Amino acid sequence: MATAIEHITIVGAGGQMGGRFSADFAGLGLSVTGLGRRSSDEDVRAALTGCDLLLLSVPVTAMNAVLERMAPHLKEPTILCDVGSVKVLPVKAMLARYSGPVVGTHPLFGAVIPEGFTPRVAVMPGRDRDADAADRVADLFTRCGYECFASTPEAHDRAMAYIQGLNYTSTVAFLAAARDVEGIGNFVTPSFRRRLDAAAKMLTQDTELFEIISEANPFLQEVSRKFMSYLSLAAGGDLDLLADRAQWWWRNEKSY
Repeated sequence: MATAIEHITIVGAGGQMGGRFSADFAGLGLSVTGLGRRSSDEDVRAALTGCDLLLLSVPVTAMNAVLERMAPHLKEPTILCDVGSVKVLPVKAMLARYSGPVVGTHPLFGAVIPEGFTPRVAVMPGRDRDADAADRVADLFTRCGYECFASTPEAHDRAMAYIQGLNYTSTVAFLAAARDVEGIGNFVTPSFRRRLDAAAKMLTQDTELFEIISEANPFLQEVSRKFMSYLSLAAGGDLDLLADRAQWWWRNEKSY
């Protein structure tokens, strides 16, 4: 059985997600140390001494700079782990700077979890030999009440190219095009209103976040080309075919 994680250091503990996990882990009775921008080299050295898990809760754009600060003080068997929304590039960056166990994770929820939503965490070992470390990280998140599942950086980013990347870019393009119709606001229906409401937070509060994670996803261009091919089918009148494929989401709702 994998050894439980007891001593955790979180970079970005003052952020929304870092703060959430700090509270989760402390609630389990674990030792949690937070590091931030103002932490000194001595703070970093002390926080990583005897640390079981170093959790990076930082934007993907800050990953390289954070790793440069952490790497000189990292020693096996500390597990190096991140909680970012893209995985291929961050996992490669962690592997390049640390020869010890590396685990990528993506908590598929925000700081506030909607009622009725099952919070899940994708967990993936950086290397084959890091499988035990991934099991330990999954056990930690499971103890916090999250549902974990195994993935790979490539499988994760390909899926998130749709869930986050294409969801954002197609919504931006659609609403930008629709605004060109003079007086369109007079024609808004309840179903269109629901679409606007669903897009509001993404386009008015989280635009920078979605732009960053979309640009960092290596599969977004491939996924966008596939989406364009489906738009071509729609323009050609093959809506029955597309509707049948789209209805998979409701036929298979129990799978997610």
